[in-house]
Amino acid sequence: MGFGLDFEKLLVIGLIAVLLIGPERLPHYAEQFAKLVRRGGELLRDTRSRVQEEMGPEVADVDWRKLDPRQYDPRRIIRDALFEDSAPAPIAPSAPVAAPAPTPPPAPRVMPVFTRTSPPPFDPEAT
Repeated sequence: MGFGLDFEKLLVIGLIAVLLIGPERLPHYAEQFAKLVRRGGELLRDTRSRVQEEMGPEVADVDWRKLDPRQYDPRRIIRDALFEDSAPAPIAPSAPVAAPAPTPPPAPRVMPVFTRTSPPPFDPEAT
């Protein structure tokens, strides 16, 4: 059964309900529960027929199990995408380009030291 309920748990819940409700009110509550279950079934059937009416006859041909996201393994999807054989885009031949001149390394930055007499600059727009 769904929600982790098995027969034994349902039996215990039923016995507790019988003890709490009592024999006088039990038939009334059983009737209300039966009406609730019937109404839920009607709502499910109405919803299914409405979906078929609005989506058309194509919705009957859809295999919903194939679209279940629980069947996809993210590791497999990533592995397939990484090892997919895709041809690289062809590179158009171009004229030879001269190598750029080497740039000198940047000068090392000197971090300023702030004291009580020379506090750091204040930026009112920073906060």
